[in-house]
Amino acid sequence: MTLNMSTILRRSLIHRRSRSLSALVALTVSAGVATALLTLYADLDAKLHHEFRSFGANIVVTAPSSATLPQNALAEVQQAAGPDALIAPFAYAVATTDRGTPVVVAGTDFAAVKKLDASWAIENGAWPDPSDPQAALIGQRAANFIADEHAVKLTFAGKPLVLHGTGRLKTGGDEDSRIYMPLPAFTAWTGTTTSVIEVQVSGNVAKVEAAISQLKSALPGVQIQPVRQLVEGESRIVDRTHTLMYAAVLLIALTVGVSVLATLSASVLERRRDFALMKALGGSQSQLISLFLLEAALIAFAGVIAGYIIGSGLAWAISETNFGTASLPRIGVLPLVLLLNMAIAVMAALFPARVLRGLEPAALLKGE
Repeated sequence: MTLNMSTILRRSLIHRRSRSLSALVALTVSAGVATALLTLYADLDAKLHHEFRSFGANIVVTAPSSATLPQNALAEVQQAAGPDALIAPFAYAVATTDRGTPVVVAGTDFAAVKKLDASWAIENGAWPDPSDPQAALIGQRAANFIADEHAVKLTFAGKPLVLHGTGRLKTGGDEDSRIYMPLPAFTAWTGTTTSVIEVQVSGNVAKVEAAISQLKSALPGVQIQPVRQLVEGESRIVDRTHTLMYAAVLLIALTVGVSVLATLSASVLERRRDFALMKALGGSQSQLISLFLLEAALIAFAGVIAGYIIGSGLAWAISETNFGTASLPRIGVLPLVLLLNMAIAVMAALFPARVLRGLEPAALLKGE
């Protein structure tokens, strides 16, 4: 019986190639899209969080009004935020340029800022050498307040200072109106120490909130605030991307289900006489339905194999194009894709299977 069943099944698939191919293409599309989305989903959080890290700090630690942070604040922040957190100190003062214009000068650690604020654009030059105490990064609006960017003459509380600009900073924010210089030289010139520490914590909103709690415990009396636009925006985008991926898989599954249902229904209607003859020759109802379901399952399985290969390639291309790092094929998504395609095939085969149950061999063979 197994040999007869396999022979009938093979001939059914071969002699009705157009119907089989139509169902195979639909199920391959389903498996391909599901594979691509599930593969991307596995790396989605890490890739999106990595992209958001380029926008800079998501937590700001600020000293109380008219005060500076404790000397050990930098170490306390690093310990509380975690070893993977990026931190950068800042100190601010208002100086006067050689044109008599007030300008905000900020002292910072250029090496730390370069890692923290990877999105900062440097024009007409490069990042300053951290070991050069006279190096300066000049905001594009602040450049209008000075006479010579190569010899930036500043005065603070009667103390002159000459810096040399290494490039123009363009961020589109308040940074464009400032002049940045090394923090040790800034402190020696103004006597002002760190008043702000910007922190970038990797991970989701829960990790950011946990880091804020740790920072508040480590530094009581200090203002610690999340960058709401960045934290909340990241959370919304990640959640909406998850929802979009789920919706896409569901929509594709429903569309493919309708397509396969139409194909299988047409196949049953075309072969009503064949099934009726099999019934008349002694084939049981369960055997006919099993044959039909097995045919749908084999097409679904073939679609999974082809779709997994295509979907893995698609995920690699999407990830490489949008995130700059490839998402490698994940064997773990294969069972989920197989389950999805089998579910689509079985659900689509239920209606045609009911048609088989209602076949009357005598009436069909008479041509009625």
